[in-house]
Amino acid sequence: MQVVGETTQQMVWVATDQRKIRINEILIIEDKSLGIVRGEVVETLCYNRYIPLNLNGTLMESKVLESLSSLGYDIGSNEISVARVKFFVETPHPVSTGAQVRIPQYEEVKDLLVFASKEDGLTLGEIKSTDGLFESLPQSLKGIAPVLEGEECEQKGVPLIFPIREMHQYPHIGIFGGSGSGKSYGIRVILEEIMDKGIPMLIFDPHFELEFDSEEKTYLSKYEVAKLGQDIGIEFSDLNVRDIVNLLGASHTLTEAMVNAIEMIHKRGDSYLTFSQRVEDVIRALELGKNSLNNLANSNMENDLKEITKLNKLLDSFGSLPQASLKGIQWRLKRLDNAGLFKHDIEVVNNNLKYGKSVVIQGPVWLLGVFATYLISNYYHKRRHFKDGSVNEFYPPFMVVTDEAHNFAPKGYDSPAKSVIKEIAQEGRKYGVFLLLATQRPTLLDETVTAQLNTKFIFRTVRGTDIATIREETDLTEQEGRRLPYLRSGDVFISSAIFGRTVATRIRVANTVSPFSQNPFDELKEYVKKTDGKTLEILRPYFPFNSVDLSDVLINVQKEGITSMDDLNKAILKLEKSGHIKIEVTPFGDSFKLV
Repeated sequence: MQVVGETTQQMVWVATDQRKIRINEILIIEDKSLGIVRGEVVETLCYNRYIPLNLNGTLMESKVLESLSSLGYDIGSNEISVARVKFFVETPHPVSTGAQVRIPQYEEVKDLLVFASKEDGLTLGEIKSTDGLFESLPQSLKGIAPVLEGEECEQKGVPLIFPIREMHQYPHIGIFGGSGSGKSYGIRVILEEIMDKGIPMLIFDPHFELEFDSEEKTYLSKYEVAKLGQDIGIEFSDLNVRDIVNLLGASHTLTEAMVNAIEMIHKRGDSYLTFSQRVEDVIRALELGKNSLNNLANSNMENDLKEITKLNKLLDSFGSLPQASLKGIQWRLKRLDNAGLFKHDIEVVNNNLKYGKSVVIQGPVWLLGVFATYLISNYYHKRRHFKDGSVNEFYPPFMVVTDEAHNFAPKGYDSPAKSVIKEIAQEGRKYGVFLLLATQRPTLLDETVTAQLNTKFIFRTVRGTDIATIREETDLTEQEGRRLPYLRSGDVFISSAIFGRTVATRIRVANTVSPFSQNPFDELKEYVKKTDGKTLEILRPYFPFNSVDLSDVLINVQKEGITSMDDLNKAILKLEKSGHIKIEVTPFGDSFKLV
């Protein structure tokens, strides 16, 4: 390989007719005056006599072609691989044309590839196009990051080990990628590694898929799943007025009148029952009005004077509140209560997070958004108070993890969890609280939060607006941006201030599998096979039989769930279609026989 064409202090063209040059490959240029210059392949093309001399008006410029000819390449018959190589460090002056280029040994480039030991970092995958370095790798780095390539599952290059300790200086992680890009798989691998390091996490799982168990490896001792409304909820009496306003405004925006009503009616230490009952009583008092209440009090009939007196006092205190606003508050309260939010507490989090275990909180995204506001604030301030010295009891550093992050911290409008997530994005590093936010739509994520994500994992992304946002927030080159819509599932660009550049990586094979990993078409096939088998076993004792026998067969199988003649006919036709039975047409009706 040799340098060809015009050169600059930032990049050169390299050509060879001996091998294919791979994208993201690291090459060493040996220049007489500059010595060793290291660079990464950012663009590759192949030239032969069947391709026009000026390819896209960029690569095969006349000076490059002249350089190829002068260096002995037969551009009329040879197939020549040409690549643009970008230097990791700008050189004092341009590299000489004709300088020799070679594949490095691991020791020559290890500072560009390995940033932590396996013990101190997260082993996430294999750095792309590092196959040529595998033989010179130390044994401790081999076999630790198997990746799936076709039918093979093995490591053939340098492992990508993310130095998680460096998050103290470069906090927070963003994971971006469209549907089918491997984003969810990448999240699983990252969380497995974090749990292996004993770092506790608050994980909000709107897709009910972040469970970590398999025959090969289990994480059951390192995390616990809590279903929102079933295992975990909010102790209403712990809430202040602002918490209640945030909670009730999560699913539907509150009007100023509603906020004012909550602030007036709520009393410190209210339980759900006392607060909701007070709201209901105020509504009732407004509906009756002062005159009706006085008439009821004066009638001295069976009405409870104590109750009427209470309603009168409420009317005196809250008579100016709009009835419609109170009914809106009442509706929102009942919706959250029906979802189970106020029927449980957060002890499951206390009992795990404090001792280094992670908690996966599963629930619908709208309800998680409500709950996250309360939970994240609670534990962020516990950690902050410990670090500030307000309390002496140790509280561990932890990570907040969520998919669909644009629902928690949206751009352009407020949401309950947005303020605390923004606060952690800007201040959390000092207190040891970090964010790991995943979304398919980075354009919809709050810009302040996005800007604070010092490490970004970028999977396949198709939308132009999302690609533009990613380009603005990372150091992806123009060529890498053009590749984003075509990345394979599981391939990812990792742009990190820790690395100082973007590293193309293939995510390793996960130790566990998602509960939804089965192909839905295989699932349907298995279900049909299972139901056909069950139907066949029910009807097997009665074969062969004729259409005149159907009534007798139906009487015998009704207790097995085939309750009507229509059900029986459908079951028979289904068994014929699946090849289990044969239907013959005879002069005396249809005949049904096992195959």
